[in-house]
Amino acid sequence: MSITAKDVKHIAALSRLNVPAEDLEKFETQFNQILEYAEIMKKVDTTGIEPSPYVLPTSNVFREDVPVKGLSHEEAMKNAPEEHNGGFKVPRVIE
Repeated sequence: MSITAKDVKHIAALSRLNVPAEDLEKFETQFNQILEYAEIMKKVDTTGIEPSPYVLPTSNVFREDVPVKGLSHEEAMKNAPEEHNGGFKVPRVIE
């Protein structure tokens, strides 16, 4: 299977991309290189190898959910440029 300039235009249209005419040949070459690599990968014997969604081993990167003391209202408001009804006063953004 090989990609033609017509295929590149079709893929670009499906992707809602505007590909200049001078770039069609470059993308055609790149798509064909990807397909050639996929054909090489099809020949690799993967018998007995479990499928994996990750290339590297994964581990839980989340910390323990331990409650910690937060700021008091006074500490939170001490750097506020302006205060209104106990909260931060900010410039109006919706008219």
